[in-house]
Order: sequence, then C-alpha cells, then structure tokens
Amino acid sequence: MKTEKEKMLAGEYYIANDPQLLQERTDCKKLLKQLNVDEFVVSENTDQILRKLIPNAPASLYIEPPFHCDYGYNITCGENVYFNVNCVVLDVMPVKIGNNVFCAPAVQIYTASHPLNAEHRRSKENAEAVTIGNDCWIGGGAVICPGVTIGNGCVIGAGAVVTKDIPDNSLAVGNPARVIRKLNEDDRLA
Repeated sequence: MKTEKEKMLAGEYYIANDPQLLQERTDCKKLLKQLNVDEFVVSENTDQILRKLIPNAPASLYIEPPFHCDYGYNITCGENVYFNVNCVVLDVMPVKIGNNVFCAPAVQIYTASHPLNAEHRRSKENAEAVTIGNDCWIGGGAVICPGVTIGNGCVIGAGAVVTKDIPDNSLAVGNPARVIRKLNEDDRLA
C-alpha cells in the first residue's frame, strides 16, 4: 500500500494531514522562517538556507525574501533563476524551472489542487506538476495553475492567470491567460 507521500508525488488523491507530510511542511516552514525573518536581508547565511530549502537548485538561485513554499524539495531550478519578493511556490508535485527564468514580485506557482466534489474536498487533495522552460519572464502577480507547461522564451504578463500550456516564444496575458503573439528575434534584442 502506498504512503500518503507516494500518492501525493504520483498525483493521486492523498491526505495532506498525514504525519510525515505535516512534519516535512513544518521542517520547510522552519527554513522559511530563517530565510524570511532571521536573514531577511540576503547574507552569507542565505545561500546555506537555500541549499537546505531547495536542494535541487544550483548556487545561482537567487530569492528576495519573503518567499513561501510547501516542501522545497519538489522545486528544481536551472542556472540563473530569480524570484523577487513575495513569491509562492506550492510544490506538492514537481516544479521544474529552466535556466534564466525571472519571476517578478508576487508570482504564484501552484501544483496543489482539490476535488470539485465538496465531500471529497474535505479530506483529500491532489496535484499536477508545473514546468517553466528556459529564458522566461513571469510578470508580477501572475498565477501559474496546476499542470501547466510554459515553453522556452515566453513572457507571461503581469496579473496573468495561466490555466493552459503556453507554447515556446509566446507572449501570454490576461485572465485566463491567452497567447497574444509570438515573440521573435527582434523582441529578444529589444
């Protein structure tokens, strides 16, 4: 029989209040307190905290506190990833972020979801992984919903709510986000 964590990581319905998951979230919150309160200004200790909090990220990961996540270990980053202030990553399932990705203030990335049926929602939840390609810029206050893949070279406008996949080299804006045009080489040089 699968543990609740195994179910969670498989995208199945699971019980979030499982003791193991509660402890892992508590451990994460302790690291977040160190990052967001104790070391609020980026310091030498910040790098050590980030390595514990997000072990699947290179040393080039840069986070402006405050930052929030559920577990940390489900976040994988490439080189040169930047999170500005007040970003939230609900990493119940993997969140894969490519190289050279910039998240403006208050970006929210959600993998967690809940059943539509109210009775089931009282006790269970599930999740879907999120992937963000290389060379993306996610505008301030944008929300990336569960199961979304954002292709390489994309720009997501401020306040966008991304509910569906975004193809490579696209500018997507709005709620729900929609692609308004393809980005070309001239855009990348501007």
